[in-house]
Amino acid sequence: MAFSSIKGESPVQIHPTAIVENGAQIGPGSVIHANAIVTRHCELGENVVVHPFAVIGGDPQDLRFEQNTPSGVRVGARTVIREHVTINRATKSGAFTEVGADCFLMAASHVAHDCHVGNRVVIANAVLLGGHVAVGDRAFLGGAAIVHQFCRIGEDVMIGGGARISQDIAPFCMAAERNAVVGLNVVGLRRRGLKRDVVREIKQVFRVINASVGNPREMAEEALRRDEFSSPEARRFLEFFQGGRRSFARSRRALGGGASNIDD
Repeated sequence: MAFSSIKGESPVQIHPTAIVENGAQIGPGSVIHANAIVTRHCELGENVVVHPFAVIGGDPQDLRFEQNTPSGVRVGARTVIREHVTINRATKSGAFTEVGADCFLMAASHVAHDCHVGNRVVIANAVLLGGHVAVGDRAFLGGAAIVHQFCRIGEDVMIGGGARISQDIAPFCMAAERNAVVGLNVVGLRRRGLKRDVVREIKQVFRVINASVGNPREMAEEALRRDEFSSPEARRFLEFFQGGRRSFARSRRALGGGASNIDD
């Protein structure tokens, strides 16, 4: 039988054999299942569910990390963390590894130190995020995908199962295999209910970056300077290329391959 750590309409349920260290902050309505571990470095929002054998707030897998560093993990409301998931705390004093609200982390996935995962993100089984990875809102990462440290995955991106990502993936794109952008996540855009004019602008900015060989930072900067696109989504796509510390994945068309799905 679960133990309720607080009284009220939405008690926290801590099941037998779970370990919740003194100092952990757990929001109302949350459930910590048997054999899960929530360390003192954690802040969990309301209605978070942690399944058996997950470890939240463990030390970073970083040889230079000092164990007495005051860092932590923050998990947003209503996020579900399945079996054997690991989320490591940040490496810098006062910093947090962050997972947003309404996320679904499937079994055996790993979120390394200093990652920032947005809201409504789905991370499928056995996905591995290296340190300092940023994942935008509503992204979907397919099973066993691997993302190299310091990479950025934009909002509404879909990553195929088994993909190996070592470059930044721009918002609204689909990527597979090794850094291969195969087109836009058109289905995801439609599910968001974006207007046709907005989707059309997203397709246009996708072409700006991927229709020809060139420096994507410079092409995006020039497109922003011309100020031809009015939708926030199109501008966020272009602005994505102004940041980051890694190179950018390009479409097969930009690299001399076949056509993408933007002509559909």
